[in-house]
Amino acid sequence: MNINDQFESPMKLQISFNKLIEKYEELAKSDDPFLVAKAKRVLDAQMPYPELRDGFSDVDLLEKYEEPISIILEDSFSEVLTLNEIKTASVPFHNLIFNSSKRFKNIIKNAGDEFELEIKNMPQDEKYIIACTIILQFCYGYNLSFKRPFFYNIPDANGIMRHYKILYNADFTEIVPTKTAKKITQEDFEELLDNYENLDLWKEKFPVNSYEFKGFVISNIFDVTDDQSISNIKSNLIAEGKRKDKNFMQDFHQIFRSLFNINDLKVGFSIYDKENKSFERVYGEGMKSFLLNDKELNKCDATLCKWSHKTLMQDKKFYSVSDVDKYYELSKGRAPQYRVLKEQGIKSAILAPIANEKELLGILELVSTQPKVLNSINANRLVDVMPFILSAVERSKKEEENLIEAIIQQECTSIHPSVHWRFKREARNFIKEQLKGNQAVFSKIAFDGVYPLYGQIDIQGSSIARNKATRSDLRLQLNEARKIVDKAFEHNALPIYEQIKFQIDKYLKRLSNHFQVDSEQKISEFFRQEVTPLFYHLLSTKILVEEINNYFDIIDDELDILYKYRREYDDSVMLINKKMAEMLDNKQIEAQHMYPHFFERFKTDGVEHNMYIGESITKDENFNKIYLYNLRLWQLQVMCEMENAYYQMQHEFPIALDVASMILVFNQPLSISFRMDEKQFDVDGTYNARYEIVKKRVDKAFIKGTKKRITEKGKISIVYSQKQDEKEYLRYIKFLQSKNYLDKDIEIVELQDLQAVTGLKAIRVSVLYHKDKDDQKFFTYDDLMKEIKA
Repeated sequence: MNINDQFESPMKLQISFNKLIEKYEELAKSDDPFLVAKAKRVLDAQMPYPELRDGFSDVDLLEKYEEPISIILEDSFSEVLTLNEIKTASVPFHNLIFNSSKRFKNIIKNAGDEFELEIKNMPQDEKYIIACTIILQFCYGYNLSFKRPFFYNIPDANGIMRHYKILYNADFTEIVPTKTAKKITQEDFEELLDNYENLDLWKEKFPVNSYEFKGFVISNIFDVTDDQSISNIKSNLIAEGKRKDKNFMQDFHQIFRSLFNINDLKVGFSIYDKENKSFERVYGEGMKSFLLNDKELNKCDATLCKWSHKTLMQDKKFYSVSDVDKYYELSKGRAPQYRVLKEQGIKSAILAPIANEKELLGILELVSTQPKVLNSINANRLVDVMPFILSAVERSKKEEENLIEAIIQQECTSIHPSVHWRFKREARNFIKEQLKGNQAVFSKIAFDGVYPLYGQIDIQGSSIARNKATRSDLRLQLNEARKIVDKAFEHNALPIYEQIKFQIDKYLKRLSNHFQVDSEQKISEFFRQEVTPLFYHLLSTKILVEEINNYFDIIDDELDILYKYRREYDDSVMLINKKMAEMLDNKQIEAQHMYPHFFERFKTDGVEHNMYIGESITKDENFNKIYLYNLRLWQLQVMCEMENAYYQMQHEFPIALDVASMILVFNQPLSISFRMDEKQFDVDGTYNARYEIVKKRVDKAFIKGTKKRITEKGKISIVYSQKQDEKEYLRYIKFLQSKNYLDKDIEIVELQDLQAVTGLKAIRVSVLYHKDKDDQKFFTYDDLMKEIKA
């Protein structure tokens, strides 16, 4: 049978060992007698059979020349490593193998008599074109970097699919043009570059059998089952609509079976409902929960024992049961997880928490009917898998009908309209790759040469205000508790009541004189462990029922603390953030009409915002620095307006807090990229990172030589480092002074050096306020406070 009859190719294949024989001819001239003897043995074995050098296409000759071929390939297939290496000798694009290591032979033997070896990802219709690209490199020196991995999928003796990556060594090949070959010019090459899929064009440039391939390739093969399994898990999870696919769970079982090398392994899921403290089934084709068995849902404490509950839900660690029957007996059948697993005939299991930093979302359940095959050791194989499971469950939480969403929904949420076009383009590319059957990857989203603008309106003294609210709450709760304990002592003079009163007095004194970071936690713990249990005991004895019920009426049910003044503080911060964010969002609509730019804001103890403007964001080539200057002026003006708006509505908030505004100027363009893990843009590069460092630290900086913060209520602080920025912003300030936005008291100060940042300066200027929108009279901050209090 002629090897060239199987399919069309631009290369006429000739199996030849000429290149390898040439190597041995060189070794035969060596000074090393051992190498010379070895080379002579190989050359003597080939000598009677010139076809082994000249080449042949008849595959039947491989059997005829089996003995000399094995001698020729003896060094390439070391007997010492034959049970370790997975190695074959073959010809390109064919599954014809004429020599292999013993380990490869054993792999094929275990796959069964009906198994046919086939390269997984080499499409038949691309073989011709791939052969042409090889010719371009070998004969014409055009390096197209067409190196892609090829794989074998081969089942093992237990029927578990193993994945093997193939790396080709083509050192012993040569390709030469025949008389029918057409010389490829630079013009031909450039035409082919843009027509990879045009098979007719490739055949025109490279007619069938117009080149002769002489030689063979050595395939070095590696078991990449673990990597491929993780990749397959990721691919399955990001594919849209998989939950409705009948084969989804079956495929999922197979992937995990390959990962753990357990042929009866099954996968289950249960979702955690935080509100109801229960586990629920995941609905979808073939999906099951082994913790719930046939139940739709079950309370957590009825599903897990205390130890497993702590491990999974608090510690968020894997919980392994290597021998279900053993632990069922040890727990005397009382532990619910052992009981439900035993009822289903499960002998070993791994329960893995699907959790992010904030909360538990669900449980991944791996089970087997074999004892000890799942255990705390191989549970660690899940470490690389869980991030993908977590991502999938987080997405499914948002859209109940899909367990798995598309990658664009996973990676890119809340995208600002100014950059949406770029995400849309990458999403299209992602979908194209999926449709081609390739493993799609969402490309990095980056914008170069953009100018940053940063501003914040920050609540002044927020920590002090919250501490004051906390002390007020704790003082009130302690006093209320003391009243009840006093009456309890009058009713029955137990020493324990005196001890609790002593402790209450001690905490009251500490609140006034020595309030520390952990004081709130210690006092809350005191209430939980000593006061509350005492009050419940008194209730059970029908003592001071009315007083204790009144006490519990002022305690927040969810937080289990008195939450009056802290609620006022938290509500004030929430309302301030809401009102300021709404105003900034509305103003942004106007700014986008002036020139499109990226904008994002964050609510903390106040409202921060980032803006980036530049040509790479808008796609258009009409960007001019005038738009940057305009946006800077707009930002300064809007922050003055926000200051005014805040103090006009300050009386509406439960607590009258002060705010201070700051702008950070950075005059060099930088690059930003979208962080898929944090779902936000960050600056790229070490130098540009300086900008982020300054942003995080500058509002806490002091004026050089003083203990005075750079930000101050009633003033806007503009932080910068370059003289040209100072001149630019002084022009803006002068303009806004003419419009009665800012006062005349400009001061320029140096900032105390920050860690890794030096040389910063700031312009500080007072904001002019008016009492309401229609008021034409303007006030400084101090004058406004006097006017309000008058």
